[in-house]
Amino acid sequence: MALSLCGILLCVLSFLSGYRHGWSDLKIVAQLDFTFRSFAWFFISVYLQIQFSHSNERKFPIILRIWWAFYFLMSCSYLIIHLGFYWKHFSLPILLGVSDAVSIIASSSICYVEMLGKGQEDEDFHLLESLLKSSSNRNNSDDRQESSVNSYANANLLSIVTFAWMGPLVALGYKKTLDLEDIPQLASYDSANVVFSCLRNKIESDGNSCGNGGQVSTLKLVKALIFLTWKEILWTGLLSVICTLASYVGPYLIVVFFQYLNSSHQVKFEGYMLVFIFFFSKLIKCLSDRHLFFQLRRMGNRVRAALYSIIYKKNLRLSSQSKQGHTSGENVNLMTVDVERTGFFSWYLHDIWRVPLQLVLALYNLYKRLGLASLVAFVATIILMLANVPLGKLQENLQGELMDSKDRRMKVTTEALRNMRILKLQGWEMKFLTKIIDLRNFETKWLKKLLYTSAMTAFVYSSTPLFVSIVTFGFCVHMGIQLDSGKILSALATFEMLQAPIYNLPDTIAMVVQIKISLDRITSFLCLDDLHQNIVHELPKDNTEVVVEILNGNFSWDLQSPNLTLKDLNFQVKHGMKVAVCGSVGSGKSSLLSCILGEVPKVSGAIKLKGKKAYAAQSPWIQSGKIVDNILFGKEMDKERYEMIIEACSLKKDLELFTFGDQTIIGERGINLSGGQKQRIQIARALYHDADIYLLDDAFSAVDAHTGTHLFKECLLGVLGSKTVIYVTHQVEFFPSADLILVMKDGKITQAGKYEEILSSGTDFMELVGPHKKSLEKLNSVEHEAALDNLINDKDDDDMLCDKFIQDDKVMESKSYETKMPNGPEGQLVQEEKREKGGVSPSVYWKYVTAVYKGSFVPLILLAQIFFEILLIVSSYWMVLANPDSENVRLHVTGFTFIFTYIALTIGGSLCTLIRSMLIVTVGYKTATLLFNKMHLCIFRAPQSFFDSTPSGRILNRASVDQSAVDTSIPHKFQELLISITTFLGTIAVMSQVAWKMLIVFIPMTVACIWYQQYYISAARELSRLYGVCQAPIIQHFTESSLGSTTIRCFDQEERFMDTNLKLVDEYFRPRFYFSGAVEWLCFRMDMLASITYAIFLVFLILVPKGVLAPGVMGLAVTYGLSFSMHGVIWDLCGLENKIISIERILQYACIPNEPPLFVKENKPSHEWPSQGKIDIVDLQVRYGPHLPLVLQGLTCTFPEGSKIGIVGRTGSGKSTLVQTLFHMLEPAAGQIWIDGINIFNIGLHDLRSRLSIIPQDPVMFEGTLRSNLDPLEDYTDEQIWEALDRCQLGDEVRKKEGKLDSSVTENGENWSMGQRQLVCLGRVLLKKSKVLVLDEATASMDIAADYLIQQTLRQHFSGSTVITIAHRITSILDIDKVLLLDNGHILEYDSPAELLKIKSSSFAKLVKEYTRRCSSNF
Repeated sequence: MALSLCGILLCVLSFLSGYRHGWSDLKIVAQLDFTFRSFAWFFISVYLQIQFSHSNERKFPIILRIWWAFYFLMSCSYLIIHLGFYWKHFSLPILLGVSDAVSIIASSSICYVEMLGKGQEDEDFHLLESLLKSSSNRNNSDDRQESSVNSYANANLLSIVTFAWMGPLVALGYKKTLDLEDIPQLASYDSANVVFSCLRNKIESDGNSCGNGGQVSTLKLVKALIFLTWKEILWTGLLSVICTLASYVGPYLIVVFFQYLNSSHQVKFEGYMLVFIFFFSKLIKCLSDRHLFFQLRRMGNRVRAALYSIIYKKNLRLSSQSKQGHTSGENVNLMTVDVERTGFFSWYLHDIWRVPLQLVLALYNLYKRLGLASLVAFVATIILMLANVPLGKLQENLQGELMDSKDRRMKVTTEALRNMRILKLQGWEMKFLTKIIDLRNFETKWLKKLLYTSAMTAFVYSSTPLFVSIVTFGFCVHMGIQLDSGKILSALATFEMLQAPIYNLPDTIAMVVQIKISLDRITSFLCLDDLHQNIVHELPKDNTEVVVEILNGNFSWDLQSPNLTLKDLNFQVKHGMKVAVCGSVGSGKSSLLSCILGEVPKVSGAIKLKGKKAYAAQSPWIQSGKIVDNILFGKEMDKERYEMIIEACSLKKDLELFTFGDQTIIGERGINLSGGQKQRIQIARALYHDADIYLLDDAFSAVDAHTGTHLFKECLLGVLGSKTVIYVTHQVEFFPSADLILVMKDGKITQAGKYEEILSSGTDFMELVGPHKKSLEKLNSVEHEAALDNLINDKDDDDMLCDKFIQDDKVMESKSYETKMPNGPEGQLVQEEKREKGGVSPSVYWKYVTAVYKGSFVPLILLAQIFFEILLIVSSYWMVLANPDSENVRLHVTGFTFIFTYIALTIGGSLCTLIRSMLIVTVGYKTATLLFNKMHLCIFRAPQSFFDSTPSGRILNRASVDQSAVDTSIPHKFQELLISITTFLGTIAVMSQVAWKMLIVFIPMTVACIWYQQYYISAARELSRLYGVCQAPIIQHFTESSLGSTTIRCFDQEERFMDTNLKLVDEYFRPRFYFSGAVEWLCFRMDMLASITYAIFLVFLILVPKGVLAPGVMGLAVTYGLSFSMHGVIWDLCGLENKIISIERILQYACIPNEPPLFVKENKPSHEWPSQGKIDIVDLQVRYGPHLPLVLQGLTCTFPEGSKIGIVGRTGSGKSTLVQTLFHMLEPAAGQIWIDGINIFNIGLHDLRSRLSIIPQDPVMFEGTLRSNLDPLEDYTDEQIWEALDRCQLGDEVRKKEGKLDSSVTENGENWSMGQRQLVCLGRVLLKKSKVLVLDEATASMDIAADYLIQQTLRQHFSGSTVITIAHRITSILDIDKVLLLDNGHILEYDSPAELLKIKSSSFAKLVKEYTRRCSSNF
């Protein structure tokens, strides 16, 4: 309506002017124009008032929006045409100028508000909100966040145009160090849940319309991403057009300004008008540039957020087969590298069409000035552009190879970090480090090729404008085309403008190539097979008895394999039944539970369930976070039920012992919990989810005898008394309580029935139970059997004694845990990631530039760039001074001399750029390799405590994202900064040489820019650090969810985990969004200062009396001034500082305190050591930290050579601490350990650990082959390996496999059962044949028969070795020489089992009594 009223006013004024001064044709046209505009805007305003006055709908019709964009373009065109008429001395009505100004302002405002106004954003959010299955918690958090939504969404038009909405945050960052809480929330339009829903819905709708089953293709993904950001694409496209047009105003008007300076009759008004046009064009360019870059960054963030979310969603649904094909290391690369790169493509999006437009404008300007010579320039440009095809192909191949090699390296790195404890215990960490270094060297080979190819490409294209100028001017001289200073200046300015598109062209091509590869990789991940949804069917509601039924079931983890995992399954489970599943190692017990969960692909048959499921995995999956959150697992707190379950799972005392109780933060993979605690927390999680069917996979193996009894009684028979429970167990004493026992062998159920029924009906069950009976018989035949029988048979005394025993144990645990888990007031084990405060230290820059060759290449790089800038300026002066100021004057030199000198100068400059680029690439990749090696060496030599308290996501972030920045980004940023500084200084030199008084302006302008930079950098630096820190939790949550996806799906928690991912993504993009705003806030002010300075400079030139300076020289200064801006220097400086933070973060991990040395030359033991295996422990005192209480308090004992020692004690008594100290994983506060007369703390770690053997509680296999898992150091022959496999009962199983010793092992050994993995660990020690062997719960995952065979094998092959056993099965440690019973870090008892059993009050006797009592009872 305002525009309509303005049009009417102009129409009236035009009519009055025509009435008074007469009607010319131009005035009649203007009058009609004003009239039509008034009517048009009046009808539009009426339409909008009718359409939207009584409606909440705020989305304008597409036709109207297209019209507004067209109106803006027409307004710009009118302004340019009218200025052209005016310059050719046409008399124009002043009202046309007023109309143009109003139209430009109004159309700009309308387009901006319509395209990116907050109303549309809110509308989009409300549309999509209904599509999201948001939990009540998230809704509440959204409500809270609305009040603190970002200042950008609430800013007015002026604030948006000038980026003033960033002012408060920049000011706050200047006053204090910013934290995440200081950063406002994202607008709903930019939030992860909205962009994810939009992308997902578009992909799904495209899939449905194509009818290809929803399969994602690269094209479909690209279309969905375009749909997601179509408004930003249109708006940034419009800004690109404006920016491009504005940038060519200067080169076009250079000739006019030169003619004005060369004119004998200078009209000051014309000069000032030219100054205004120059200033206005720079102002338009400044505004369009800043908003273009801001919106491109914003668009990139939306793309990244959507891809992060959709990849995470896909990861939750992947089948086990798909996971085996895509390891977590590859997926981390997908999240850190490919998603980041895809988002970065927004920067190059418009270059695809913008570069041709810039070329057309440049060539048009050249044609206007040089005529036919422009055609030569065009041909030269096209030839050079066609050279892009082979270069692009080469870069694509190199980039693909580089990404593949990076994937392989990250896969091994992820695996090594996950299993670092095992690597250190086995002495393999340096072998894995060597493997990673070798992979990095292979990666560096491709990196070098890519960097040198990029450097050559950049050299060719940076020299292209020089080459084109040589060809063009040479053609002019050859053809006799008259040149003057004005034409040359215009051509030089045009070539300078031409440099940008041609310089960007290789980057654009390289980025298109990289994006294609990244999108292909993302698409291939999104196309992986999901878990089949139709495996499990619901039983009909009317069937009240049966809750689990499998009919003719055949299942296979690998559908392509002819060998079935589970065969001919037929059984029913009725409501309330307790079903025990047993069988030998690798018989398919865990697969059966997975099959009921719907995790195993179905070949044939049917599975039917009724009710909700709860699951406890064999390897406990504990999520990083608080203990209480792991137990509740998304459900509301019911205090009464929670307390009851904590009591039932024997967790009450454990929680009391933690300083923070159930608020204690658990480290990654439950690193600060014992195996038994992790298992009990997992059981508590299952119990708290009041399910109908409970699936427990060997849940009692990781706990000791009395805790296992308590769990079975209180949980299985108590809390779950009325529930259906299917439990896998190797503990025979739990079989009699089962309503149904399923005996498995080779994937089949060979026997089914009650305990007494199947005991006599087949051999398979007897094979499992028989060894158990033999163990009990051996227990009963121990000396002083009568005393033991009295202990068992005295019922009253028995109960009282047992209760007292358990109470005593609780006190013992209390005391011991108070020392072992020192979560004092100083904080939790896992702290927030450390980030540096304040400015990046100059030492970081110094360490980087002097890392290789002591920085000797740096002066050469500086000289090469300085010489390039000097030669460029000299060549420009030569072109101007060697040519006349007008066409009618002859050349000052011959044509040959003129062009030959110019060619020599330009070729010299080009060679300088080549030298600079090559030196920077060489220094860059060598420095990257050096830092990589240094960081990884420090990480692999770090003590185990570092890995216990540092989530692997933080380390992987440095090895992936930060290393990628060091490889490519930082050298490029240094080069850009160097170019910007020399260009800026060169421009100042040229402009000051013409008007030295400009130094009076340059100095305060430079001071103002530096002040702005210092004011801004505090906020920008912390924002950059924050989004660096906030990325690691996304990666960690991703990898953690991938490992626990079975548990997450079983408990129907996918939506909650998805919400957590969306929240983490938002937290990452909050500082990133505001960082973009801060950068543009600074650059806008820099550009404004530069534009004002340039305008003042032009005024100086106008005021210079004619004849004082040569017009050509003044014109050259004007030409250089077109690109004058300090924001390029500040931009590159800030960009470098933000990237150098990657160096800062890598150097953090390159300074980690190391363990003691691997080798000590003066104390190197002989090759035969240890030859006997005698261990003397003398006054051993160990603590976990310098200010923490002692965990082992003065242990003194001797393990005779060749003896078998059993170590027992409750959780936290010091058993694991003693083992860790034996392997020198912990430094003693005092005392010594001697093995065969050598103090182990005086020899190298590798010498010690490589001579000892251990079978850990958690069996670990690494991705590769069976051979590489048994013999990673390649020390043994195939015959020796086969012999070891036969001894550990795996030989027959391996011979059945197609690959034999080269049979594949997937990530974490997922394609081998837990028991088989444990047997592989046994095979390793059989190969090693050490004189000292430690068994840490080594047979916890095996059945009794396998356990018995293993014990027999160990007795046979380690008869002369010292064997130290930590076990919960009493039968495993009865056939030993001595028992060491620890309590709170003290030796409570140490004697032979027979001697200890003689003493009725001994703790060992109580422990044996508890075990036999459990075995003889039926619960």
